[in-house]
Amino acid sequence: MPGKLYLCATPIGNLDDITLRVLHTLEEVDLIAAEDTRHSIKLLNHFNIKKPMTSYHEFNKYDKAKYLVNQMIEGVNIALITDAGTPGISDPGEELVKLAYENGIEVTSLPGASACITALTLSGLATKKFIFEGFLPSENKLKQQALECLKNETRTMVLYEAPHRLIKTLNDLFNQLGDRKITICRELTKRHETVFRTTIGKALEYYELNEAKGECVLVIEGKSYTQIKEEEKTKWDNVPILEHMEIYYRKGFSKKEAMKAVATDRGVTKRDIYKKLLELK
Repeated sequence: MPGKLYLCATPIGNLDDITLRVLHTLEEVDLIAAEDTRHSIKLLNHFNIKKPMTSYHEFNKYDKAKYLVNQMIEGVNIALITDAGTPGISDPGEELVKLAYENGIEVTSLPGASACITALTLSGLATKKFIFEGFLPSENKLKQQALECLKNETRTMVLYEAPHRLIKTLNDLFNQLGDRKITICRELTKRHETVFRTTIGKALEYYELNEAKGECVLVIEGKSYTQIKEEEKTKWDNVPILEHMEIYYRKGFSKKEAMKAVATDRGVTKRDIYKKLLELK
């Protein structure tokens, strides 16, 4: 009978946040695959769990995933843990899950701590709708492309960032998104947890004078629908009325239809456009 893959969420700082279900599972599985065995042994020792461990990380994820799946095919039950949080979120766990499914292995996830959700609930920003971007690409061109896609994002955005890249990322955010509200969370669930509610511009000023320490979670305000509408209107300010009308004529619009479309674009009434056209005759 094939084994099973257990995705076990581990604490992101405070060891008391581990769940009873995860503890029971770690005690019962045959093997624990850990992102960093040197880090995870401290967790296992704290809870007096004595199980064999093997490493599974970014640099061996393809070959090791094949090995682990073969073990499960032979009947071995495996728990996957990451350094902190839920496996598969911004770590190589997704590759193992994918391969396990492809080979008919049963997979279950044991929920628990997540830096993304913890930071979002602490942010003071809108939580009804949000997107999680994880770590932005390290290559500048790809990073700028990713930020370009976020310019008009109306949902709250959650990013992860390393302390040595924080100033560069804040600068990129300021240039691409403007001076939005932002909450920067550090040392989540630990004794020195900090929740810095500010704006991107002020955060940039602060961290240019104060060194960032520890992994950061950035929660960024989405763009308001009102602002998007205002920007849509103002982009037509420098376009002459006749030229604007011509855009819709080329699309096959009648004069009446074009006037209505132009009025909508500019946030005015169709009568206003009609008057402008009369003045230009």
